[in-house]
Amino acid sequence: MAEIEYIRCTGTNIDFIENCRLLDMDLDRRVGRVIKRDKYIQYNRLDDIKEVVVAYIDGKVAGAGAIREYQYGDIDNATELKRVYVRDEFQGKGIGTKLVLQLIEWAKELGYKKLILETGELLQESCHVYRKVGFNKIENYGPYVSMPESLCMMKEL
Repeated sequence: MAEIEYIRCTGTNIDFIENCRLLDMDLDRRVGRVIKRDKYIQYNRLDDIKEVVVAYIDGKVAGAGAIREYQYGDIDNATELKRVYVRDEFQGKGIGTKLVLQLIEWAKELGYKKLILETGELLQESCHVYRKVGFNKIENYGPYVSMPESLCMMKEL
C-alpha cells in the first residue's frame, strides 16, 4: 500500500467537507432506515469544528475526522471525536485506527483529559476501532441522553 499522509487542517477544508457529505450518505444508507437521523443533524454541524485530520493516499482523500470542544458542560475537560469516516475503497486497511490515533494525540497536545464520542451499535466497524484504541462505553451524555439508539464512549487521555 502507498504511504498515507495525515494533514492537520480546519473544518473549512474542502476535502473534509466532502468526506462529511459522503459520511452522511453512508449513514443514510446503513442506518437511515432503522433510525430517524434528522435529530442528529444539529450535532454534526461543521461550523464549530477547528481541528481536523485528513488522510491522503497518493493524493486521494482516504478519510478524515475531527475533534471539537465539548459544549454541554456535563463532562469536564473533554473534547469530542466527530465525523470520522474512511471512504469505501480505503476501508479495511487500518486507516480509521490511524486517523483516530492522530486525533487522540492532537487532543492530548491541546491539554484535554478526556475524549468522548457518540456512535451507534449498528456501526460495528467504528465500534471495533474505538474499542481497539481504548474507548469504553459510558452513559449517554449531553444531547444523546434521550437517544437510546446512541452509544457513547470515552477515553481518558
